Amino acid sequence: MLVVEDDPDHLELTLSALEESDSSHHIVIARNGREALDYLFGEGINQGRSTDDQPELVLLDLGMPEMNGLQVMEHMRNDPRTFFVPVVMLTSASEQSKAVLAFKGGLNSYVSKPLDSREFDDKLRQVREYWQTSNFAPLIF
Repeated sequence: MLVVEDDPDHLELTLSALEESDSSHHIVIARNGREALDYLFGEGINQGRSTDDQPELVLLDLGMPEMNGLQVMEHMRNDPRTFFVPVVMLTSASEQSKAVLAFKGGLNSYVSKPLDSREFDDKLRQVREYWQTSNFAPLIF
């Protein structure tokens, strides 16, 4: 799982919610959009990382400076290596309308900050179930 969050307090809340939801996934942290893309595409400090091994899920902060969550998601949806990686957007209450619009760009779900562990766990379960039953990689001939 890749968690992309620039605010240290929100990152702490997110990691706590993950811990409370009994998430046993390996968690990679990116503190901005550029770090996230470098990790996903094996660039920058992640040069040489196999892009065949993508995270099961990306938790992506919507409101980051320089490169916001929508821009990161756009890069992900435009690349076959990350097209099928589910994205759950982390939003503040004032950003929810932007998150709803992001569904057109490939967003799978969103969770409002501060994170309620029960709501968070439910969203993660819904995204996993959806992704396991509805999305398949394209056939390659």
